[in-house]
Amino acid sequence: MFAVEEINRNTKLLPNITLGFHIFNAYHNDDRTLESSLVWLSGQGPTIPNYSCERQGKSIVVIGGATSELTVSMGTLLELYRIPQVTYGLFDPLLSDPLQFPSVSQLAPRDTSLPLAMVQLMMHFKWTWVGLVASDDSKSEKFLRDLQEEMVRNDVCVAFIYKVFTGLTEDKRYHSYFLKKLSDSTARVIVIYGNTDTLLTLRFSEDPHTLIYRMWVTSSHWDIAKKPGYVYFDNFHGALIFSEQTNNIPGFKHFLKTIHPAKYPEDIFLQNFWNSAFGCTSKIGKGDGAVCSPNASLDTLRLSYLDMTMSVQSYTVYNAVYAVAWALHEMFLVRSEMESNSNGSNSGILEGKISPQLHSFLKNIQFNNSAGNHVGLAEKNSVANYDILNYVTFGNDTEVLVKVGEFISEAPLGQQFIIQQKAIVWPRTWGEPLPSRCHKVCSPGFHIKALEGKPVCCFDCAPCPQGQISNQTDRDQCMKCPEDQYPNTERIHCLPKRVTFLAYEENLGMALASIAASFSLLTALVLWVFVKHRDTPIVKANNRDLSYILLFSLSLCFLCSLFFIGPPTAINCLLRQTTFGVMFTVAVSSILAKTITVVLAFRATRPGSRSRRWVSSRTPISLVVFCTFIQVMLCAIWLLLSPPFPDADIHSDPEHIILECNEGSLIAFYSVLGYIAFLAVGSFTVAFLARNLPDTFNEAKFITFSMLVFCSVWISFLPTYQSTKGKMMVAVEVFSILSSSAGLLGCIFIPKCYVILLEPQKNTKKFLKNNPNS
Repeated sequence: MFAVEEINRNTKLLPNITLGFHIFNAYHNDDRTLESSLVWLSGQGPTIPNYSCERQGKSIVVIGGATSELTVSMGTLLELYRIPQVTYGLFDPLLSDPLQFPSVSQLAPRDTSLPLAMVQLMMHFKWTWVGLVASDDSKSEKFLRDLQEEMVRNDVCVAFIYKVFTGLTEDKRYHSYFLKKLSDSTARVIVIYGNTDTLLTLRFSEDPHTLIYRMWVTSSHWDIAKKPGYVYFDNFHGALIFSEQTNNIPGFKHFLKTIHPAKYPEDIFLQNFWNSAFGCTSKIGKGDGAVCSPNASLDTLRLSYLDMTMSVQSYTVYNAVYAVAWALHEMFLVRSEMESNSNGSNSGILEGKISPQLHSFLKNIQFNNSAGNHVGLAEKNSVANYDILNYVTFGNDTEVLVKVGEFISEAPLGQQFIIQQKAIVWPRTWGEPLPSRCHKVCSPGFHIKALEGKPVCCFDCAPCPQGQISNQTDRDQCMKCPEDQYPNTERIHCLPKRVTFLAYEENLGMALASIAASFSLLTALVLWVFVKHRDTPIVKANNRDLSYILLFSLSLCFLCSLFFIGPPTAINCLLRQTTFGVMFTVAVSSILAKTITVVLAFRATRPGSRSRRWVSSRTPISLVVFCTFIQVMLCAIWLLLSPPFPDADIHSDPEHIILECNEGSLIAFYSVLGYIAFLAVGSFTVAFLARNLPDTFNEAKFITFSMLVFCSVWISFLPTYQSTKGKMMVAVEVFSILSSSAGLLGCIFIPKCYVILLEPQKNTKKFLKNNPNS
């Protein structure tokens, strides 16, 4: 009405032509829709196809189709008469097909950005578990597909999908099923999309408490704000509505304030509204109420549900009327140029073939409306921008829509969505923004673990693996700490690793160093005893030169363990294994030489034995030198090809960085140990075979026992060494060095020192001559 009156007053648009309109009901029923269309085409009276009984006020265009279904129902019949149809409902790509709907024009902007806008809202408030409710029509089906695709891209899951069927709105079982589905769902956020008439049933809930615990997200095409006083009125308090951005049309509020039934006597809709709003009747004798005052106006009426602003659909209708007017204007200009020499009048044109020609002008129409917005057909328009409105209700049955944000589809990525969170009034049971999730939040220290057969939003929380942390909630994966750091007990943040090594300052290092020094001094003391009593039989009996070499090498074996204690350095790493290998080789080869000397000595006493030439002081020394030379060569090759070097072990101990010596070549390291083991086994074998040779000071038995201790220590060393890490690995090797060296010292030399110091009478030639086993 407002648009038609504006156009009729405009002298520059359709001059000398007055526009009028008819209003017909639209039903969600194909039969009733077809009947209304036939009534309009035939005129008043019987609906006779192909006949028009209306001679005055014949319409040339239809502005309608709040839904795609209505447009399709009317379009089939209207297309037979080539009557153009301008729709004001949601944009539907299906209606843009020029083959199926050549006479249909859509003015509503494309809403392809609405799914993205809604998902941006979900992501902002971390709503990852959302229910969807929509009309059962092709447009809503397309919206659901687009919304679900956008939700999948952003890891938002669908809790349930519920479609509202138009034909079942009065079925109580249908209502109960929906309410049960809603109450059983753990989703706190519900998206509603569709037309008002179809979704009307959702507002008349027998159990309002089922609805008030939810946050409702919808578009302005579903009209929440209707009819206060009903049980459903407060159910949608706090809802967020995406409304297409429009500008205020100047003069519309003034028009509303000045309308009156007396001014529009043919408008039965206004008459019914007036009687209901003012509680009066327009004529005397009609109804029980008072007669309506002729001075009454909407300006004096205070109704909470009377919105004086133009709705989005009304704004589209306003533009549709102007689009038709401008298309007629353009068509008449073209006609006037073509018929400049004709005396025909415009009234004759109106009686002619306007409808078939009007559509071609509608398709190309472009203009600016009175609000300054550019208007064109949706096929040429960009996607819609949205205001985010907060629906707020009050106890006195009043309501208001408050703008709390917007979505600008043309804005750069990351700047499209704007929300003022503090301005939002939340549902009464919320009080603050609450999450809508399928599962509880995975706290820091845990990560998301997917559940087989469940949506990606329904997951379990698993602790972070060893060496990893999670310092945020709902992390898909835990992060590894840097190599020089380790996770705390809660695995929330990383702590710096402490540097550690077998130090002299700690108890273990101090104890091992003290033991090494003590045994080295003890060995030196034994050597001093042997040197002092070098001319006694017990010292001379078993090659005192080999005894001196053995004692000296054992003293150095004890001291070489000190290379393993303290911070590793380049020189320290080069010397520790090689010194240990050479010194132990000298010690074991000395024992081997002593054992062989005993055997050769007894064999040389036989008449005609060739072993006499091998029994000399040089032969054992030469054997020691030869065996040691081989070990020296092995160590030299090791140092030349792959020498040991200082290294940091950051993996063995999760909380420490262990400073150690990297052996460089494990093959070389185990070759050195293997060679010592070979000599030890040889010494043990020879000593075992010579253990029963008669001699007062026969060392074979002591050597056999000492080598048994030696081999036992180093056989135990190998698995223990492999199973320990860090500085304990070094401690194991130091302990093996000390214990095996102590075993050799104790088993071979302590019995001799006992005789020399405590039983000197046995260490004389006289005692030897009187001893039958000597």
